[in-house]
Amino acid sequence: MNIIVNNVNFSLIISLTALRLVGFWAPDDFKGNYELIYKYYGFLSFTFYVGNFLTQAVDLFVIWGNIPLMTATLFLLGTNLAHATKFINLYLKRKLIKMIVDSSDDVLRSVKNEEAVAIVKSCNRQTKIQLLTYLTLTYVTIVGLMSSAEHGSLPLRAWYPYDTTKSPAYELTFGLQVYIVCVTAFLNVSKDTMVTTMIAQCHCRLKLIGLSLKSLCQDLHDDKSMSLSPNQEKIARARLRDCAIQHQTVLEAAVLLQNCFSAPTFAQFNVSLLIICVTAFQLVSQTGNMVRLLSMGTYLTNMTFQVFIYCYQGNQLSTESSEISTAAYLCPWYLMSPRLRRDLLIVMTRSRRIAKITAGGFTTLSLSSFMAIIKASYSLFTLLKQVDEKNLNHGL
Repeated sequence: MNIIVNNVNFSLIISLTALRLVGFWAPDDFKGNYELIYKYYGFLSFTFYVGNFLTQAVDLFVIWGNIPLMTATLFLLGTNLAHATKFINLYLKRKLIKMIVDSSDDVLRSVKNEEAVAIVKSCNRQTKIQLLTYLTLTYVTIVGLMSSAEHGSLPLRAWYPYDTTKSPAYELTFGLQVYIVCVTAFLNVSKDTMVTTMIAQCHCRLKLIGLSLKSLCQDLHDDKSMSLSPNQEKIARARLRDCAIQHQTVLEAAVLLQNCFSAPTFAQFNVSLLIICVTAFQLVSQTGNMVRLLSMGTYLTNMTFQVFIYCYQGNQLSTESSEISTAAYLCPWYLMSPRLRRDLLIVMTRSRRIAKITAGGFTTLSLSSFMAIIKASYSLFTLLKQVDEKNLNHGL
C-alpha cells in the first residue's frame, strides 16, 4: 500500500495523502475486506472529527440572543458545517473525482517539449504557493486562538456535559480542542486545495492545447514555401484532430468538476459570506486581548483567501478557455488548404463555448463573484452591527 499519493502536482500529493490518512482516499489496491475496513475507518474519522463540533451547535442554542457570544460560536461552527458537507460530497463523488485526477495526471505527465514542461511547472508552482499560503494563514490563526485563551477558559466556545473548569477535565478538553482544530483545519485546507488545483490543472491543459495550436505547423515548412505539401497537410490535420480531441476532453472534465463541486462550492460561499461577516464583528468587538485580535484578523484574511482561490482559479479557467480561438488564429493558417482552414475554423467556433465552473448555478467562479461576496459580507456586517447597537440601547 502506498501511503503517499503519486501525482505530478505537489498540492494534490499533499491534499490527497492527507485525505488518505483519514480514510477518504482509498489506495487502488484495496479490494474486498480491506476496502470495507477502510470505509469503516473513514466513517469513524468523520464521526470523530466532525461530530465533536456538535458541542458548538448545542452552545449556540444555550446562548441564543446574545449576539457577541453567538458570533464567537458561529465563526468556527460555520466553517465546520461546510467542512462536513465537503466530506460527504467527497465520499459520494469519490470515483468521479478520482477519474478526473488520474486523467489530468496522465496528460500533464506526458508533455515532452520545453515550453509545455514549463507550463506544467508553472501550474505546479502556482498551486504550491496557494497551498503554503493557505496553510500558513490557517495555522497562524490557530496558534493565536489557542494562545489567547484566558486561564481556566477553553480556546473555543462549546458546550460539554461536564464541568470543564476543573482539573483534569479542563486540560483534557483543552488538548482535545487543540488536536481536533489542527487536524480538521489541515483537512479543510486539503479539500479546498484539491478542488482549486483540479481547476488549475484544467486551465493548464487548455494552455497546453493553445501551445499545440500555435505550433500546429512547426517544422512542417520553410520560409520559402507558400503552402503546405499534401504530406505536411496530413500531419497538420492529425495534430489539429488531436488538439480538438484534447479540447473536448478538457471541456468534459470542466463539466464533471461542475457536477462534483458546484453545490458544495455554493454552500461554501454562503458560509464564507456569513463567517467573514461574524469574524469582522468579532474583530471590532475585541478590545483587551491583542493576541486574540491578531488571530481574528488572520482568520478573516484566511476566510477571504479561501473564497479568493476558488474565484481566481475559476476565472483563469474561463480566461484560458477563451484564448483557444486566439491561439488557433496565431498558427500559420494562410499556408493551409481551404479544407484544413475550415477544420481550424470549426475548432475556433467550438472554443467560443467557454469552460466555466459555477457555484450552484447561481454565479460563475470569477473575480467579479469574489468582489460581490466581499460586498455582501460587508452589508451583512453593517446590519449585524446595527442590531447589536439597538440591543445595547434597549438594555440601557
